[in-house]
Amino acid sequence: MAAAAALEAAAPTGALWGLVHDFVMGQQEGPADQVAADVKSGSYTVLQVVEALGSSLENPEPRTRARGIQLLSQVLLHCHTLLLEKEVVHLILFYENRLKDHHLVIPSVLQGLKALSLCVALPPGLAVSVLKAIFQEVHVQSLPQVDRHTVYNIITNFMRTREEELKSLGADFTFGFIQVMDGEKDPRNLLVAFRIVHDLISRDYSLGPFVEELFEVTSCYFPIDFTPPPNDPHGIQREDLILSLRAVLASTPRFAEFLLPLLIEKVDSEVLSAKLDSLQTLNACCAVYGQKELKDFLPSLWASIRRESSQRRTILEMLLGFLKLQQKWTSEDKDQRPLNAFKDQLCSLVFMAVTDPSTQLQLVGIRTLTVLGAQPDLLSSEDLELAVGHLYRLSFLEEDSQSCRVAALEASGTLAALYPVAFSSHLVPKLAEELRVGESNLTKGDEPTQCSRHLCCLQALSAVSTHPSIVKETLPLLLQHLWQVNRGNMVAQSSDVIAVCQSLKQMAEKCQQDPESCWYFHQTAIPCLLALAVQASMPEKEPSVLKKVLLEDEVLAAMVSVIGTATTHLSPELAAQSVTHIVPLFLDGKVSFLPENSFPSRFQPFQDDASGQRRLIALLMAFVCSLPRNVEIPQLNQLMRELLELSCCHSCPFSSTAAAKCFAGLLNKHPAGQQLDEFLQLAVDKVEAGLGSGPCRSQAFTLLLWVTKALVLRYHPLSSCLTARLMDLLNDPELGPAAADGFSLLMSDCTDVLTRAGHAEVRIMFRQRFFTDNVPALVQGFHAAPQDVKPNYLKGLSHVLNRLPKPVLLPELPTLLSLLLEALSCPDCVVQLSTLSCLQPLLLEAPQVMSLHVDTLVTKFLNLSSSPSMAVRIAALQCMHALTRLPTPVLLPYKPQVIRALAKPLDDKKRLVRKEAVSARGEWFLLGSPGS
Repeated sequence: MAAAAALEAAAPTGALWGLVHDFVMGQQEGPADQVAADVKSGSYTVLQVVEALGSSLENPEPRTRARGIQLLSQVLLHCHTLLLEKEVVHLILFYENRLKDHHLVIPSVLQGLKALSLCVALPPGLAVSVLKAIFQEVHVQSLPQVDRHTVYNIITNFMRTREEELKSLGADFTFGFIQVMDGEKDPRNLLVAFRIVHDLISRDYSLGPFVEELFEVTSCYFPIDFTPPPNDPHGIQREDLILSLRAVLASTPRFAEFLLPLLIEKVDSEVLSAKLDSLQTLNACCAVYGQKELKDFLPSLWASIRRESSQRRTILEMLLGFLKLQQKWTSEDKDQRPLNAFKDQLCSLVFMAVTDPSTQLQLVGIRTLTVLGAQPDLLSSEDLELAVGHLYRLSFLEEDSQSCRVAALEASGTLAALYPVAFSSHLVPKLAEELRVGESNLTKGDEPTQCSRHLCCLQALSAVSTHPSIVKETLPLLLQHLWQVNRGNMVAQSSDVIAVCQSLKQMAEKCQQDPESCWYFHQTAIPCLLALAVQASMPEKEPSVLKKVLLEDEVLAAMVSVIGTATTHLSPELAAQSVTHIVPLFLDGKVSFLPENSFPSRFQPFQDDASGQRRLIALLMAFVCSLPRNVEIPQLNQLMRELLELSCCHSCPFSSTAAAKCFAGLLNKHPAGQQLDEFLQLAVDKVEAGLGSGPCRSQAFTLLLWVTKALVLRYHPLSSCLTARLMDLLNDPELGPAAADGFSLLMSDCTDVLTRAGHAEVRIMFRQRFFTDNVPALVQGFHAAPQDVKPNYLKGLSHVLNRLPKPVLLPELPTLLSLLLEALSCPDCVVQLSTLSCLQPLLLEAPQVMSLHVDTLVTKFLNLSSSPSMAVRIAALQCMHALTRLPTPVLLPYKPQVIRALAKPLDDKKRLVRKEAVSARGEWFLLGSPGS
């Protein structure tokens, strides 16, 4: 019995010996894979493989030894993760010794060392030992390409995992690699070699005295002259080699003394590609080299560049790099500033670029002009006048040059902050005249071209307002323009007023950086806007269409953004001054602080609404909800009661919503205590009374929603009760759909109230907390709800999940996914879109969980790709695209069906849908193909 067991245990060794014998003798090629599979499965150990190979490894015939080592190396490539440390030590010693063997053996030895370089169990010191052995024993450039590539891979592997050990070699490692690379010609190997050199430099390996040698061994390939052969299976392009070599040459200032003369020589050559490569490499060097490295070569560089009459954009980009470097160089002595000698030529080149028909050249010219202007004491007053003139012209380019126009506006803002006198003298007067001409044309009834210039002028006025002195000139121009609208002197539309308000908001944002400008803007613009709105709200015998433009929802919303932006950055002391005027304006009609305040009747926005004055509560909201929390609001008790009363008035939904938002914004900031509790009780009573029955149910619901949000954001205990009341309304026949959409508001960031910028109390984790506290109740409510109400629960749940940070959602995904999939069948397009938006990132981040439902996902996504809603069709196709990230074997059975189904949206009438269909169908076509 014991003998039989022993024979049975020895049987695998006999089988292993047979496989090894067949391979070594060249009778079969497959045994290497079979042996590797058996080692992985535990049938044999690596030691048993070595023992089975014993005779072949010591065979006097080199080819036999090579076959034996080849088999062992292939097994190690498959099984290196299974090796123990002591096994790695013995194998390393064995392979290092075999590097001295016959040249026929070396390729297989290198394959084995490549496998061992991947071992996690590699003991300290052996990486250095292996590389020393290769450097000493192997003449790498005499090897075939594939074996040279193996050497580069070994070095790369060790640099990735044993960096500190290799650095202990000091400059010997750099010198050894130089010997390995010297003479390399194959583009596949050069790509790897260039990456190694770049890593040597960027990771701070010691170059020692071999800086010039390392430069020579790489720069000998510059400029790259390589044309890939037809049907090249490796896909290496000339550009790949150019960029890899450029990254090396531009990686260290220590190459400067060798590289810059080479680049100057190539710029002067007759070969166009060499000129271009040299200029682009020089441009890359500008980001790394310093004054010390460039100073001695600047005259020669400038002489070479001036001789060049082609590749202007590349030259200008290179100059831009130099100028950015110059910004880092500080010198008190003007004579020590190297740019001063070339100032006139530089300006000439830049001005030529910004007048060139080429948009790309104009863009680089604008960027270069901006950096040139940032050089201290470089540009003369004449240069600045020319620069301002060019920027003025570029600011009025047509739509097809939009990118240049935007760049010119940005440059104007940057340079105006540095040269306010030049811009006040040469640009602001031109813009004022342009605005006057625009007003004249609007009075007559303008053409589209004049409208476009008028809009450009408004944008330029805000863009250039980056200095306090300029703001004091440009702000009155914009405000006066609004007064012209109010007086009926222009044929104005709401879009005109909105455009002015957008410019005012941009100006207010720029003023936030400077307290003086911020206060000037606030005390100048806010009273003016309020006066305009109050004037427009006054009753007239014959209502003016022009004045009523100022009371339209969109126009008031634009004013709200200006007032909010102008208030958020006020100091508490200045904000307290302003609040003593603005709150009494709305509560008591005190208009004395407003300009042109002779109104035909009293301003009483909380009283009779026959004149539309209540609509201006939105402007009060913008102001008080943007104040710092520690600013005391006068007559707060009266204000809160008035807001609460107006919030449930059904005659003007715009006004009641603004009042509800204002009330909620003030609640959010109010400190805890008795007064806050009283305000909350008043709000709850008002909500319950309004929700009961009557014409104010919708307004009471809106009040409930905004008060709930105000409390959710600050973690107030009452928020849970109000959220539960909101959930109850999901079952309401009239308010249920609105209640479902309300969950989107609770989870979203607002733009006008309850914002962090407006000093609201917004806790960082409020979404996560809301999810934890309320989603279980939503799920439970869904299961208990009647069939006709279930869509409301699905919509609410979808809104919550869609706005939840994905790391929070992923652990809960298995329990919630079935509900999300059911939501895709809901007929409501809002539910469909919200759910698709939620699922698309989950397909990328949780492929294993999503794979369990692939059949349902494919079916529903394809169905929704034919939705009547364009947004839903696009989102469904994006999800079909994201599905390709799931494991390929799971998807392959659906490939033919999907490709057929995605042919239909290729003919969709909407271009954006067709674009997504092409992208998704292309990914499904590639599914399962090699390399995909």
